[in-house]
Amino acid sequence: MNAPPATPPVPAARAAAGRSLVTAGRALLALGVVLLLWYVCTAATGWVSPNTFPTPLEVGSALRQIATEGYANAALLEHVLRSVVLVTMGFVVASTIGIALGLAMGASRTVEALANPIFLVLRPIPPLAWIPLAIVWLGLGDAAKIMVIFFAAFVPSVINSFTGVRQIDRPIFEAAAMLGVHGARYWRQVLIPGALPSIFTGLRLSLQASWTTLVAAELVGAVAGLGQILNQASQDIYPAMIVVGMASVALCGWLMTLGLGWLERRVMPWKVR
Repeated sequence: MNAPPATPPVPAARAAAGRSLVTAGRALLALGVVLLLWYVCTAATGWVSPNTFPTPLEVGSALRQIATEGYANAALLEHVLRSVVLVTMGFVVASTIGIALGLAMGASRTVEALANPIFLVLRPIPPLAWIPLAIVWLGLGDAAKIMVIFFAAFVPSVINSFTGVRQIDRPIFEAAAMLGVHGARYWRQVLIPGALPSIFTGLRLSLQASWTTLVAAELVGAVAGLGQILNQASQDIYPAMIVVGMASVALCGWLMTLGLGWLERRVMPWKVR
């Protein structure tokens, strides 16, 4: 009796695409359920007063207004671009310095002894506590907001980079010593690859902290930006525009997180997902 022909294996790319479609379908289904519940609770039944939370139609009207006519000194695209630029600048500078310091502290007990006391003093200070000092030093311009974002993103980058180095298995260091790996090669082939998973965890936390801090920083003295939308809409008692501002922050943060995930997959192709 002849055995049935073996089923050819499904290519990995096709399997990954199938998983992505399933994940996207579930996400769209969940979003549709939320939108339906929102409509039922507000517009259809009136269980939630429009003064408390707007209906989907009111939010759509507010979105058209800010996209076409503008609101809070600018159109939506200008608000988004301004906030994205500020977050990117603060995040990149803080992450670059934070990762370098964290790796150095993890690799050298001497650097840790010198830098850790200062870091432990700065670490408990909430990022928003830097806002008054940033205004005194740098005024109400973008530099003050970037400074506040810097301190928000700096701490997670340092902590996770330091932890990533200290979590590298000891046999890896012993093997590097036996093979004579030193200097820049030691950093490039041992420390950085070993700490990368923890570094990207810190980057995700830093990005989240950057967006949270940006909105708070833009509540004071901003000409344009997503925080300015929220500030102006709260003064105007405009719940629909507040929801538009909140949704814009969520969308921008989600897209930047996706970009960070794409970078992580390119940098660490060996990581199992």
